[in-house]
Amino acid sequence: MTTLSVVVPSYNAASWMERCIDSLLVGATGAADLEILIVNDGSTDGTGDIADRYEAAYPGVVRAIHKVNGGHGSTINVGIDLALGSYIKVVDSDDWVDSVAFSSLLETLRGFIAASNPVDLVVSNFVYEKVGRRYKRAVRYRNALPSERVFGWADVGRFRTSQFLMMHSLVYRTQVLRTSGLRLPEHTFYVDNLYVYQPLPFVQSLYYLDVDLYRYFIGRPDQSVNESVMIKRIDQQLKVNRLLMDVEVIPYEVPAALYKYLLHHLQIVCVISSSMLLRSGRDEDFERKVELWQSIRYDDPAVYRKLRRTTLGRLVNLPGKPGRKVSVAAYRSASWALQLN
Repeated sequence: MTTLSVVVPSYNAASWMERCIDSLLVGATGAADLEILIVNDGSTDGTGDIADRYEAAYPGVVRAIHKVNGGHGSTINVGIDLALGSYIKVVDSDDWVDSVAFSSLLETLRGFIAASNPVDLVVSNFVYEKVGRRYKRAVRYRNALPSERVFGWADVGRFRTSQFLMMHSLVYRTQVLRTSGLRLPEHTFYVDNLYVYQPLPFVQSLYYLDVDLYRYFIGRPDQSVNESVMIKRIDQQLKVNRLLMDVEVIPYEVPAALYKYLLHHLQIVCVISSSMLLRSGRDEDFERKVELWQSIRYDDPAVYRKLRRTTLGRLVNLPGKPGRKVSVAAYRSASWALQLN
């Protein structure tokens, strides 16, 4: 039986993917119940050759999967389809894991399987490995989630404004992802928000493993989360934003804490979209920001009221050009403090 499938989306990643894969192999030394799926997304450099070399060196552990280019979401879709593990985690090829923490994760998952206790979602911490920063900011959930025990949504506390779940912090039970019907759009960036958001209503049991597992490398000029790149790709950010808004979540039909978190996550994405539209400085983008919030109001007035009443909701909707300047200045300060973009 395979305990964990790790999907490694890889596109023209020859310069850095070995660090990622080696960190997984070191953390799982001798493990026969781990598989690493290197999904080569139509790369034009040496990514495919490196994947094949690892498969040859670690038969039965590493699988090299070659496909035509379809974007980040398509690699994750393929990984979900082909995964043999009871659990699944996505580790992007330019990121890596802490090997000791990864060993702890594997032991935790094995315990669930041995006890016939199929926990739906395991949450762990991640660290921003930002270029040029000596201090590395870790995102932890000790204030919001009970530690080292299985719990349900009723036990989930309040997430801070700057604190939210990311793909980097999640390990789903594979069947949960499949039951949720998650299919990420192809040739689209920022789909990791859908990966977090859409399956959550299908999660009933959770476990918080309080270790700094995932190392999120950030700061390359060409990265999708670089601010200038996000502004250029704002159409894709807005596409994902609207897809999140289309996920139907009805209050009182899901646990109250889950509904509260989903609103929190949607707020974060809306604020990021709004900030990028304001940051561009173009009048037409300001109008698109207004249209985004109008569409929320039209689709669900109750959700709109909840999002607009928050501090962040107010901040990105300040009136006039002076309001825009204040919003942008606040975003810059938050981005620097939180080591974003």
